[in-house]
Amino acid sequence: MIPERMRRTARYAAILLAAVAAAMVVAACGTQATGVSRSDPAYVADSAAAHLFNERCGGCHSLSYAGTYGSGQNPRTYEAINGPNFNVRCERSGGAMRVLYAIENGGFSGAYMPQNIVVGKQARELANFVARYAGRLAPKQPGVTPCDKQPLNPLPLTGPLPQLSASAGATGKTASAGKATAGGAAKTSGKSSSGS
Repeated sequence: MIPERMRRTARYAAILLAAVAAAMVVAACGTQATGVSRSDPAYVADSAAAHLFNERCGGCHSLSYAGTYGSGQNPRTYEAINGPNFNVRCERSGGAMRVLYAIENGGFSGAYMPQNIVVGKQARELANFVARYAGRLAPKQPGVTPCDKQPLNPLPLTGPLPQLSASAGATGKTASAGKATAGGAAKTSGKSSSGS
């Protein structure tokens, strides 16, 4: 016969084990693997940027390469804070400079996205990552070059930023002042209506 004290200890151990197992399951909820290929030479930088995007941007933006689905999917339930779906929105036309502008200035509308959600070298890495992987799930359109086949103009991770060309505005049509700010982003001459 097993003494009462041993039965109680065994019961507490079973409860504790169940609680730990439940905590591990809950902790894994919502995590998603990144879509960055391990064979890619830029894997280390892109993987770090994917995790940063997941952590800082995933609540409002979708980008499968970062494992996030924060954009509104249904127009009837879409909320004002739902940002663009980068799975289908190409960010190569304005390059990583355009993405960096949005990071530093709270998007293009300035309504909901916090300014400088990421700063410094991490902001440049994140801008390069979004420009590189955004738009890869966009539907193919006749006569339009797919996003991943368009030229990519990555930002240097340190040092001065390149000049933003006059045609690389928020929608690819907005003229810009062409000068980089001290914080790193180019200021455009007008606001775009293309969301954050």
